[in-house]
Amino acid sequence: MIRSRVLPVLAGLLLSPLALAQGGLDPVLQKGELRTQQAAQAQTRVDAAYDATRSALDEFKGVQKQIEGLKVYLEQLGAQVENQDRELAQIGTSIDNVALVERQIVPLMLRMIDALDQLVALDAPFLIDERKARVQRLRELMPRADVTVAEKFRNVMAAYSTEVNYGSTLEAYRGKLPDGREVDQLRIGRVALLYRSLDGSQRGYWDKAAKSWKDLPNSDDPDVLYALRVAREQTAPDLIHLPLATAEAAK
Repeated sequence: MIRSRVLPVLAGLLLSPLALAQGGLDPVLQKGELRTQQAAQAQTRVDAAYDATRSALDEFKGVQKQIEGLKVYLEQLGAQVENQDRELAQIGTSIDNVALVERQIVPLMLRMIDALDQLVALDAPFLIDERKARVQRLRELMPRADVTVAEKFRNVMAAYSTEVNYGSTLEAYRGKLPDGREVDQLRIGRVALLYRSLDGSQRGYWDKAAKSWKDLPNSDDPDVLYALRVAREQTAPDLIHLPLATAEAAK
């Protein structure tokens, strides 16, 4: 009887530590697992904060570079503004000078036109209608308000350039003598001006000293005719023999 009661007691004593161990271990494991979860969550927050900080730092560096670029741009812009201010000052001075030049150049152009008109009147009478018309166009151009002074001056200089070119060119054209006869005229620079009638029966030259047309003999007709063909590019150019001595003798 005593023996049978001891065994349950011993069994109970042996089972009590194991039960106590199991009962006390679960809360520890739970706390450890909770700490692990909390540590993982904290690490997640740390990683998120690091990523946000890194992104903010990269954005800050990008903005800083933009600021540095803007500073350089503003420095260059400031230099350009200073240069533009200097240019504006120079333009203002130039405008004042232009007004002064215009007041001086307009009378000059008028004198140049008068001189050109006198040249046409005193020169040999070649292309006389064309040259007089050119001078007249210049006179009509001068009072126009819709044409700049520069354009007027360009036209005057172009007219002078045309007159200068007459001195170094050979030209044949159809013209009229003062008596109304239509003839072929030959201009050799400003050295000689000759004519030949359309039927070839008459020919002559402009006498500078007498300021009139003089006849040439029939023997000069081949030379005059050849010179006309050379001027019209109808034959190969060669040495031209013209009766210029006659003109010189008349002086």
